[in-house]
Amino acid sequence: MGVASGPETIPYLFAGTFVTMLVITPLFGWITSRYPRKKFLPWVYFFFILNILIFWALFTYFIGSGLDYVWLGRVFFVWISVFNLFVVSVFWSFMADLFTREQARRLFGMITAGGSIGALLGGLATRALVVPIGFENLFPFSATLLLISIYCIYRLRHWVELFGTDSDGASVVSERPLGGSPFAGITHVFRSPYFLAIAAKSIIASLLGTALYMFTAELAQDAFADANERTRFFSDVNNATNAIALILQLVVVKQSVSRLGIGITLSMMPVISIVGFAILALEPTLAFVAILTVARRSMGFGFSKPTSDMLYSVVTPEEKYKVKNFIDTVVYRGGDVIGTWSIRFLLAGFGMAGTSVFMLPFAAIWAGVSLWLGKDYRRRAKEGHSHA
Repeated sequence: MGVASGPETIPYLFAGTFVTMLVITPLFGWITSRYPRKKFLPWVYFFFILNILIFWALFTYFIGSGLDYVWLGRVFFVWISVFNLFVVSVFWSFMADLFTREQARRLFGMITAGGSIGALLGGLATRALVVPIGFENLFPFSATLLLISIYCIYRLRHWVELFGTDSDGASVVSERPLGGSPFAGITHVFRSPYFLAIAAKSIIASLLGTALYMFTAELAQDAFADANERTRFFSDVNNATNAIALILQLVVVKQSVSRLGIGITLSMMPVISIVGFAILALEPTLAFVAILTVARRSMGFGFSKPTSDMLYSVVTPEEKYKVKNFIDTVVYRGGDVIGTWSIRFLLAGFGMAGTSVFMLPFAAIWAGVSLWLGKDYRRRAKEGHSHA
């Protein structure tokens, strides 16, 4: 949808997403302050299922009537950019609430692998079905799968009711709301160097990822004229990403965190980024952009994502939901806005090669911040700040 809208509109789309996040985050904070987790978690998913079915109906009508759906596609772009961060953020808040710090170190790689298996199967299904049936008819499949995830939430709650947990924060079956201010997710970030470092890491990661996305959008628009063929290309990239990430999650990340620590594990992706963008400055082609995208995203899903979520196992239950949601959505998309507008002007002035060179110092800062986070995580764990 972003490519079909035109690469020049991508900064505006990310700006729209950021504004939407700013509106939704205090609303989510208000809900979590006043309703217990056992109630609001399933309804977040029900809300997005309804949205998916509405988009299915709208796209089906527009395509069946032969109407232009560029503007509908832009609205969907903003919505999916909110959805794919919000739902995943809520899921990992739930996981951090459910398990202790020790359980998180042991299990989060395996849980993330479940996400990669789903993404890999989804990518294969998209590649096989999108051309024969059209992208719009994939919506009901997504709604059905999200409905199954609600069933999983209920099963996990039932598990806690039956067997309990050692986690102080696993009040997912509690009738008590989190309480606190709807804006606590914002205020707690600016009071804590720990959360500020996580936010800085998120912004830089988003900046580099946005650069690659805009490179890909510009090159893919020239390489593929058909929307379904472009979808197939992006699906192939996702399939390769998830296959590699799955191996990392199942085999490597647990050993890396145990032997090297969270800081070094978090720093691996920025190091890969330094090498990748240095090569990209010399080889700004669609093929290498795709290779670097696969490398960075597989490292992100395989190492950075489960390890970053472990950082929240040493914070309070309120912070797990409110602060994590704010950083994962508003801060991350804020990085997208900064990235898209900056890179738009950099591309115009310096091209892909010059923009790639500009990304290198940011990747180096990201590596340093990651190492500091690992050190502060260990300090918090030793001081007994874990409420997970």
